[in-house]
Amino acid sequence: MNEDGDLKIIDFGFSTCIPNNVKVRMFCGTPSYMAPEIVNKREYCGPPADIWALGVLLYAILGGSFPFTGRSDKELYRRITQRSFQYPNAITNEQRKVIDSMI
Repeated sequence: MNEDGDLKIIDFGFSTCIPNNVKVRMFCGTPSYMAPEIVNKREYCGPPADIWALGVLLYAILGGSFPFTGRSDKELYRRITQRSFQYPNAITNEQRKVIDSMI
């Protein structure tokens, strides 16, 4: 947290310097946070994929678990691609609207 009380979340594990308007085909990251375009190995722009991952993180913080799970990577990727998840009661309707806009 900075001196203004703002929380900063960063993860530079797979960080690269690519202009926002350039599409990439890198298949990298933690599977539970991957956006559908990454899972499907399509070209993607970084910022929308990062917003997706932030939505997954917000869901996990508020709900206590990941929105997308599977017994195998194949099952996990299918659920991500189909956007197949349910909200726990702990996540309010207002919070759901924010998460829905991100993932």
